[in-house]
Amino acid sequence: MSRRHTRRRLLRAIASTGLGGVAGCAGPAALGDGDAPQSTDRGSASLAPVDVRGALYVPARAWNTFQMWHDYDEAVVERDLGYATEVNLNAVRTWVSYEQYRRDPAALERAVDHFLATADERGIEVLFGLFESVGKEPTEEHLHDTDPVTAPPVQSPASDVLVDEFRWDGPREYVRWFMERYGDDDRLLAVEVMNEPGWLDAMKNFAAGMFETMVDHRGSVPLTVGSTSMANNAEYLDWGADVLQLHYNFPDSEAAFHDLLPQALELGRDLDVPVYLSEWQRVADFGWDESEVVDEPGPDYASLAPAIREYGVGNFFWSLMVKPAYVRYMRERGIINGLFHEDGAVWSREDARAIKAMSGEPDLDLEQRQEWPDWAAEVKRDAFDDE
Repeated sequence: MSRRHTRRRLLRAIASTGLGGVAGCAGPAALGDGDAPQSTDRGSASLAPVDVRGALYVPARAWNTFQMWHDYDEAVVERDLGYATEVNLNAVRTWVSYEQYRRDPAALERAVDHFLATADERGIEVLFGLFESVGKEPTEEHLHDTDPVTAPPVQSPASDVLVDEFRWDGPREYVRWFMERYGDDDRLLAVEVMNEPGWLDAMKNFAAGMFETMVDHRGSVPLTVGSTSMANNAEYLDWGADVLQLHYNFPDSEAAFHDLLPQALELGRDLDVPVYLSEWQRVADFGWDESEVVDEPGPDYASLAPAIREYGVGNFFWSLMVKPAYVRYMRERGIINGLFHEDGAVWSREDARAIKAMSGEPDLDLEQRQEWPDWAAEVKRDAFDDE
């Protein structure tokens, strides 16, 4: 089947199901009337294990992915990926750093090699992204800011590179390096060209150009794009995407997932491509367009995990490690997410059991501690003391 015909089928299916409005970062979407049947099986081991059970991973004290690789700590990665095995995760999604590649490609390669070896030893496959649309410009100040209150996620690459195709030689070299070294690496689940490039035309054009380079140097590892909605995937299929992603962090009800997930999976079956819910967090009655501090800012993966398990969709929750929100705007509202503290305690035992249940084994006995880490206390004070 031609890509053009596949794209038409996807667009027709999206139009008939309402999936075009689903956005991972835009808050609740119009998904129908919300009357879909609720899950009737919340904890039974009778459901088949979900094939891809993953988490977003950035070390607890890294505020952007440049810091993760620039200050790469082998012991921290080994510890944290060990925690992932406590809840039977078999995948992680994270990003490599073009900015670190520009500074020290050899050091980045050593770190990526270690990360993949560590994950493989624990039975974990890696979905690596290469570029990031979310965050502040990658200035030296932003890249190295470690203040929990002010440190931002960082866009990659800089906007002046994004908009000027004559400056794409550096990013293309980085893509070629990655694909030539890791494009046939069976420890990789997929390679993502960019996280959520669909917000701006310049980012989308850049991502399309980098995807072309990925295709030119592709190996056996599937290629993908971080996508906020199924509608965006129509274009990514044209590029040559082998895996479709969907982000939906904060639905306003579990019913939204009962509408969304079977429709998305049916599209994947029709198109014969995997579909991953590659960002999700919790049912929430707050959106991204409000400014007030939220009343219940902590994680609640148990509010969505049963629906995800029921439909068996491959997924990645945000995030493995307990830390204030990645996006600074949400951090200022007092939002904290994550499953594991740095000492191995979990924020919520109920959440941990709900996530582990995706493997068919819901039982576990881990210490629970619903407290902000000491090193993040300033973020909590800054948010809640200013109410």
